[in-house]
Amino acid sequence: MLSDPLEESLGPRAGDRKPFVKDIRRVLVLADSGKADVERMLAALEPWLAARVDQVVVERELRRFAAEAAERRGPPLEQSPDLVVVLGGDGSILSAVRSFARHPVPTLGINFGRVGFLASVMVKDWEAALDEVLAGRGVLEPRLRLSAEVNGRKGERVRKVALNDVLVERGAAQSMLTLSLTIGRQWVSDYRADGLIIATPSGSTAHSLAAGGPILAPSMRGIVVTPICPQSLSHRPLVVHPESELTVRVERSSGPTTCAVDGQGFHPLQVGDEVRVRRHKLSYPLLARPGSNPYRRIRERLGWRGSFEPGPDIQNGPQIELGDVGLGEGF
Repeated sequence: MLSDPLEESLGPRAGDRKPFVKDIRRVLVLADSGKADVERMLAALEPWLAARVDQVVVERELRRFAAEAAERRGPPLEQSPDLVVVLGGDGSILSAVRSFARHPVPTLGINFGRVGFLASVMVKDWEAALDEVLAGRGVLEPRLRLSAEVNGRKGERVRKVALNDVLVERGAAQSMLTLSLTIGRQWVSDYRADGLIIATPSGSTAHSLAAGGPILAPSMRGIVVTPICPQSLSHRPLVVHPESELTVRVERSSGPTTCAVDGQGFHPLQVGDEVRVRRHKLSYPLLARPGSNPYRRIRERLGWRGSFEPGPDIQNGPQIELGDVGLGEGF
């Protein structure tokens, strides 16, 4: 009998891909109606699902749903779905994950965005992908999340959960920022930089990558620390143990400073404030197709050719600029 991955803490092999076998009766579809062709797909998707499960709920205003979910103390819906299907890009996936931050639900993303690391299913493959999930042939990719706690000088505490990253950054182009990083009880360094990114493996292909950080496989158990435009060229990204507790302290700032989680600025910081980041006790259950290859996903999304010989992909393949990768998109 398969154990419930939502109840497992991150053990020795907890990032690994696992079979997803579940009796799916209730499906929630979260749609980004601002994306081209989403409504056209909903016209086909909704009756297709209704013929195969007991209940289909469609929310066409995904970001409004996420905002309302953030205001609720309990689950976003009175009756929790067995599966969430997201029609949109990686930003839409992040909105869906925020909605179910305290009550994770297996989530499948159908990509209507520009890159699509988190929303991994191509639009043309939606029917095959959902067939696989409903038949018990889907693959679960548990994603490590981060818990961020802001500790202000006046005693206030604010907490958020990140799927991609936690960012401490300056808020004005002309300001300078000095941040100290401590891991556990060990001081690492002071960074005079535009900011500091603490990213999950999922978030390693988001803002961290654009700032020069390494790419981590989704199954890795590690946390990436990437400085943004450090004044000292010797400062380089770090990959640290997933059980580490990281503390970022604002030492000096000549302008506004902000803590942002998954691209959403949520708390202003003052000199002396600290942001503590640790692994969240629950991973988030993203779904993928059984034959999906995360390295092929990297290759295609980033436009890697894998050869110095000219090939047809140079003329016919999608041309992705590195700038398209960051700010809210993940692996």
